[in-house]
Amino acid sequence: MGSTSLILRIAIIAIALLLQPCSVLAKAPRVLVSIKPVHSLVAGVMEGVDTPELLISGGESPHAFSLRPSDARKINQAKLIFWIGEELETPLEHILENQKSDSRIIELIATEGVNLIPMREGGVWESHLHHDEHEKEEHHHNANPHIWLSPKNAALIVRIAQQELGRLDPGNKAIYLQNAGAIQARLKVLDSEIREKTLAIRSTPFIVFHDAYPYYEQQYGLNAVGSVTVSPEHMPGAKRVHKLRAKIKSLGASCVFSEPQFQPKLAHTITRGTGTENGILDPLGAELPADTDTYFRLMRNLTDALVDCLRQNQVEQ
Repeated sequence: MGSTSLILRIAIIAIALLLQPCSVLAKAPRVLVSIKPVHSLVAGVMEGVDTPELLISGGESPHAFSLRPSDARKINQAKLIFWIGEELETPLEHILENQKSDSRIIELIATEGVNLIPMREGGVWESHLHHDEHEKEEHHHNANPHIWLSPKNAALIVRIAQQELGRLDPGNKAIYLQNAGAIQARLKVLDSEIREKTLAIRSTPFIVFHDAYPYYEQQYGLNAVGSVTVSPEHMPGAKRVHKLRAKIKSLGASCVFSEPQFQPKLAHTITRGTGTENGILDPLGAELPADTDTYFRLMRNLTDALVDCLRQNQVEQ
């Protein structure tokens, strides 16, 4: 074969390769996700295409975090933004309202199909923020915003992410669909695993730091009987602490759980002399790396911490 013929064949092959569909190489939109658990689910859908950016990392509270100039740039540059809603990431409300018109903003708490549970109020479930009835009806102010702590809601978040990404980035639509299917399968396994682990402690009463877990409690039939405070930013006074200590004694609460970004001193003060154990639950994965496994590690860690504390107290009693 002559050199001219060889060069011609190489040229033909190169042109053919260039003309092949390159969906994997298609440029994905810039995606921003507010909190780590949801970021993990969206990152899983985008795996093999790109990685979404995370807005609130580390141990910051989404209720009262401070936006840095770099955060503002992330928001302005994003084509697709996922957040829970103003009930959780309160500082984002006005910023996203004024966001440029070509950004697609997904408020997950307002998405059709999400299972919503009202905030618990009164007694040891301290009253939440007060809004008039019109606001509650219009903006979901009476719904507990910790929707990701139910694998059923997590599955819906995955489907929403897959649909929104496929709409904005049709070149990678098949990859998003395949990834979403794999995550849905993992979520079913996770759900079964948690259901089995929590079976023995379903009726055991416990108190949480703030009312972040009703979706988890409802899905697995658990028995939380109160919260220490309405939100991590508002510490309870002496009257509240006294009321909680009385509740612990009257209901025999086995454990009082704090959260990793807050000192456990308050929880120890509440339980001192009651025979109740202290534990830590982490609803945000504060100390976990932000990747595609974060959501699954968060849910397993939370389950293990809950079960370990409640079982320990059962043994001691």
